[in-house]
Formats: sequence, structure tokens, C-alpha cells
Amino acid sequence: MEDDADIYDGIRAQFPLTFGKQQKSQTSLEAIHNATRRSAAANNSNNKTKEDLPSLSSSSKAWLDSLRNSKPPNPNINDSMIGPPRPSAPAPDEDDGDVMVGPPRPPPGSGGDDDDYVMIGPPRPPAGPSSDSDEEEENRYRIPMSNEIILKGHNKIVSALAIDHSGSRVLSGSYDYTVRMFDFQGMNSRLQSFRQLEPFEGHQVRNLSWSPTADRFLCVTGCAQAKIYDRDGLTLGEFVKGDMYIRDLKNTKGHISGLTCGEWHPKTKETILTSSEDGSLRIWDVNDFKSQKQVIKPKLARPGRIPVTTCAWDREGKCIVGGIGDGSIQIWNLKPGWGSRPDIYIEKSHSDDITALKFSTDGRILLSRSFDGSLKVWDLRQIKVPLKVFDDLPNHYAQTNIAFSPDEQLFLTGTSIERESTTGGLLCFYDRSKLELVQRVGVSPTCSVVQCTWHPRLNQIFATAGDKSQGGTHVLYDPTLSERGALVCVARAPRKKSVDDFEAPLVIHNPHALPLFRDQPSRKRQREKILKDPIKSHKPELPITGPGYGGRVGASKGSLLTQYLLKQGGMIKETWMEEDPREAILKYADVAANDPKFIAPAYAQTQPEPVFAKSDSEDEEK
Repeated sequence: MEDDADIYDGIRAQFPLTFGKQQKSQTSLEAIHNATRRSAAANNSNNKTKEDLPSLSSSSKAWLDSLRNSKPPNPNINDSMIGPPRPSAPAPDEDDGDVMVGPPRPPPGSGGDDDDYVMIGPPRPPAGPSSDSDEEEENRYRIPMSNEIILKGHNKIVSALAIDHSGSRVLSGSYDYTVRMFDFQGMNSRLQSFRQLEPFEGHQVRNLSWSPTADRFLCVTGCAQAKIYDRDGLTLGEFVKGDMYIRDLKNTKGHISGLTCGEWHPKTKETILTSSEDGSLRIWDVNDFKSQKQVIKPKLARPGRIPVTTCAWDREGKCIVGGIGDGSIQIWNLKPGWGSRPDIYIEKSHSDDITALKFSTDGRILLSRSFDGSLKVWDLRQIKVPLKVFDDLPNHYAQTNIAFSPDEQLFLTGTSIERESTTGGLLCFYDRSKLELVQRVGVSPTCSVVQCTWHPRLNQIFATAGDKSQGGTHVLYDPTLSERGALVCVARAPRKKSVDDFEAPLVIHNPHALPLFRDQPSRKRQREKILKDPIKSHKPELPITGPGYGGRVGASKGSLLTQYLLKQGGMIKETWMEEDPREAILKYADVAANDPKFIAPAYAQTQPEPVFAKSDSEDEEK
């Protein structure tokens, strides 16, 4: 049975609270968040305990349990109770007419059978046999992933992602050559972008980065020139391209091949770092688009041009790391008089191209992600051997990155889908201290996960996914843990169109304007008049049926009057259609041989008589 309060609320909902103009009904936040709750198909998995993927995070489970336990328990259920039990109502037909004085006794089955057990205070809530330790382990990380929204709009996989420091604006770049800008504060539940950019036609967007003040952002594409935009998406400038015929890269003013990565300085708003396929890293000044400040040529085993696949700053902007195409990781410390010689050189760190590098906040840990399907954890104090290598992480995109949680207890990365695999694109979370897999979150069953980040202010996880035909940014959040961001736009319903929004197109009539600015008059009536005129419209003449006129007879099927009369009189006979052309020609053969008139008399005296060969072969005679 339901409680009295629930019954009262149900009855009250059937009657109006006020009379007159009713207030517009508003959807509750709980119903809104239930609509964005992650389905059971996108399950999560913990390799230690479970093979199935739960649809809810541990934090949202605790929140739901608290809501369920907040209601008073049903007296008909003999479960253990939280708090002191309710007094039982005295039955009128009881045999013993004793009157109970004082608080009632605890119900049977609450521990009274054990004489040595003394219960002080309310009894404990029931606990599962083995779920406490798992839930405490999950609650320690508090991963916000109970709900999900998708920022759509791209036609191909989303390869670049950037969120400003306040968490209000999101940039997403794709292989469809476009950048879309989303604003959480001005966006409603339709989740549409407010601006779309195409930095360079025909070049994929490879990286996006906000400035420290979030008033500008850097766009890196497959072109050799990086672009700078302001916060609203207006172009501020692009860096110069170098001379490709100069052999020494230090003498060129810019990159000469396509860019691979770029990142804004974490502290200085005028400094930018870029890496390119020409085998160099360059530091730029935003105020000078004509030339770079510094050119860094990585250390190579033998002379040549090996592309720099990725680059990154450390937390304070005093250190630069680059991933080289030969599999090495090189780190440079920015100090007076520094040059291209790296301070730390890790040879053959990966067997394939490196796609992402990430420093920890304290500068002790370096994470590296590669095409070889591995994620390696490096201790910069002992750089010879990695601390841990995580394998079985398929990666097919050069922009697959790594991200830390806000407290840096966890780090996460995305995986690409494989042809024969059925897992789909995943987000894998790892514990930094224990160096072990914590959880796997299914993002998309058919799309690969490329970029990911965990925003510290919003406490929301962003993951980009897609394939050859679609792309989007998945935003994972928890209503009890996250702030602003997706919570703001999901709860804002789109504005309904009313009659007042209709605006008739303005038509300005200016008959005395100059011919250059005068509107062309409508020629619809003139075209209709021309179509009715058979001469101007070049309409073919139709055959006449019935009595003729103008020299044409209807029964003659379009022939002239003289032809019609001759046909009727028998003077014109059309027998050529019924004759055989071969017979018509051969009937004049004898006449031409006996009485030649034209060509034969000219050669009668000089032309020899034809002599035909006679064959002696018996086969031919037969």
C-alpha cells in the first residue's frame, strides 16, 4: 500500500490549486535528467569484479538509494528498520488487556535472539554481502557518468576538442574541415551550435586550444599555417608559411608542411607552440604573425626530416615535450641559452607514431599514447624504463589523447573500434597511484573515441567520437556531482514560436530609382502571352482533321490541294513502298546492255572483253 502522503499528493493532483489563468506546467528536473540518463546498452565494466557494464555510476546509485530510503518504510514489510520503530497500535480484541507504558520493545528478529548482543542506538541498515567494498572503491573516484548528452553537427569523426576554463564554451573540430562552437549559457535542449567555421578548405582540423584568458583560441589544421580566432569566431590572423626550397629549417620563417599539433602556453597569453610534419617545433608570438620566436629541431639518429607527431607544455610552461616519428620522446627545458638539444631523450619509447603526450601537475609523471595500441606511464626521475605499460588499447587516429581527472587520481583515454571487435568505443580510466585499470565506460557501440577531457570546474567528462559518416561530442555528467555546463542547457526548453514571431518580407517600391538599383519588373504575364502565341513559341503545326482551310485539306493529312487531287485521279501512284529495290534495278539490265546511252558508249572501242578463269578443280565443279 502507498503512504498517506503519496495518496494525498495523488488526490490533490486531480484538482486545480487556483482558479482563473493557470500557470504553465513545468517539467521537473528529475524528469529531464531521466530523459538523458545513459541506457543499459552503453554499459560500464570493471575488470576486477564485473563483466557487464552498469548503466549508472556509483555516485548516482548512492543518490538514488538516499532518495528511496528517505521515504518511510512500509509497515507490512519485515525488513530491518532505520531509526527507532514506530509504536504499534493496540488491537481491541487482544486477550491480555495490559497497558504499555514507555517506549515499545524492538520488533522480533532484530537481534534479540542473541543474549550477548546489546544494541545501542538505531539498528544498522541492511548491507549486501560483497557490494560494500566495491561501492566504496567506486565512490572514492566519483566518476560523473550517469547521464549523457551529445553535441552533434559534424559529418565525420570529431578529431579536436577544447573547452574554455570557465566551462561555458566548447569547440569541436572534425575531419569534415569545420569547427563548431557551442555555448552552454545560450544553448537550449536542442544542443545546436551557434557558429560554424571552416579554417582552411580541404584541410582536416587536428587540434584546438584556448588561450589562458579564454579570449582567443588556436586552430591547427593539416595546412602549414595555424590560425587565431577571437572568442566569437572572428579571424584575427594566421601565421606565415615558410619557404619550402630552403633546406635548413631554422632559416625559414614558418612551417613548410602540414601541422600535426599545437597548444597555447598555459600561463602566457602571447606564446604558442606548434609541431609539423616538416620535422620541427616552433614557438610563436601572437602579436607577430610574420615570423616565429624559436625553432626547435629534434635530435635524430641520422640526418633527414622525420615528422613531429605531437607536442605539449607542462603545467607551468617551463618545459616542452615532443613526440617524434621515429618513436622517441624528447623534452626541452626553457632556460637562458637553451637550444635544440633535448634535456631528456627517450629512444624508441614506442614502436609506432606517438599521438599524445601529457604532463602531470607536479611534473613528475609523463603519459604517452601511441598507434601501437599502448599507453605508457613514465617517471621523469627514472626515465629509462616506463613505470607501467597498458596494452590492448586500439588506436587508429593521430589525435587520440590522454587526460587527467581534476584531482589527478585518475587518467583516461579513448579507444578505437576494430573490424572484428564488438566492444565499440570505450573510455578507460586508470588509477595513478595503483597503476591499474579502474573502469571502462562504453561511449558508442559503432564509433571510435578520439579526444577526451575531464573539466575541473564543471566536473563533466567530454569525449569525441565518430566515423566516416557522423561525429559528435559526448558529455557525461552526474546531476549530483556536476555543475553548470550540460545541466544548464538540458533544463532549458526551446522557445516556442508564436504568431508575433512572424515577419512578412519587406518589399520596397522605388519607381524613380536609377536603372542600376531598380528592381526588375515581373515578366510572368509576358511569358504567358508568348506561350500562347504559336509563332513566337515555335509551336509545330498539328495535322488537320475535318474540313481544310488555307490551302490545306483536312482529309489529305497535311498535303497540298494539288497533291490530293493528283492522288485521287491516279496520276500519282506511290508504289515504291511495295516494290523490291533489287528487282526495280535489275529490270533495266537488259535494256542497258542492248541500248547503252550514257557511260558504256564512251568505252565501247577501248574496253577489252572480260575473260573469266575456268577452274579445273573437281571440288569447285561439284
